[in-house]
Amino acid sequence: METIVTYFESISSLHRGLILAGGIAVFWIIENISPLHSFRYKKWNHAGINIFFTTTTIIVNFALATGLLAIANYAFENNWGILNQLPAMSIGIYTLLGLLILDLIGAYFAHWVQHRIPSLWRFHLIHHTDTYVDTTTANRHHPGESMLRFLCTILAVLISGAPMWLVFLYQSLSVVFSQFNHANIQLPKKLDKVISYFLVSPDMHKVHHHHVLPYTDTNYGNIFSIWDRLFGTFSTLSNDKIVYGIDTHQNIEDHSNVKKMMKIPFEKR
Repeated sequence: METIVTYFESISSLHRGLILAGGIAVFWIIENISPLHSFRYKKWNHAGINIFFTTTTIIVNFALATGLLAIANYAFENNWGILNQLPAMSIGIYTLLGLLILDLIGAYFAHWVQHRIPSLWRFHLIHHTDTYVDTTTANRHHPGESMLRFLCTILAVLISGAPMWLVFLYQSLSVVFSQFNHANIQLPKKLDKVISYFLVSPDMHKVHHHHVLPYTDTNYGNIFSIWDRLFGTFSTLSNDKIVYGIDTHQNIEDHSNVKKMMKIPFEKR
């Protein structure tokens, strides 16, 4: 555990980028070997659109990273947050508690609120317009959504009091788990179900990408599935009944034209 702490205390931007790229590469290969759905699409063209949005997400996060670092260090040094009010504990339990709090606020809450506030949903729906959900869909976020998610990460850091190494660990796990649960792969049903009791599995998250309510407003989790179970937003639907996309934006340009997608949040409907 100490090795992990030491690594993430000084993780470089290059290594963080390699974690993101490595995750996409691994799940991309698995998708090609054993896909859940045999999509009839141009995989590289589809990936190009999603990589564009992944790139804008990276730019937003790196541009604001200095501010996050300063806030995290200030909160930790001044004993802000839940973790700094708890008695001494093992580093393993400390890490798990920190990840749970960061995931609750930085992922579950950030996701839930975008489905509840119309002005925020306009940005988030870009993620849902993808009609061929695969591992590249994970970071298909409009820059406006990326900024909101970053603000929620700051809120999570202030509430948790997590040191920066724990924040970097959380962000790395968050990226890989998102790539995993969006990937066009299928685990053995029993294994997927067992995983979903505590972690977000591929089958669990695919339900969230079904094109109509109420399924779109369920399964908000990213790393831990316990938040959906605890707050009553967990649901199931068999893979053969899931239709990807969003019912309000079925036009092909709404999910395959970058210029159009960048403008969607600002359109009047």
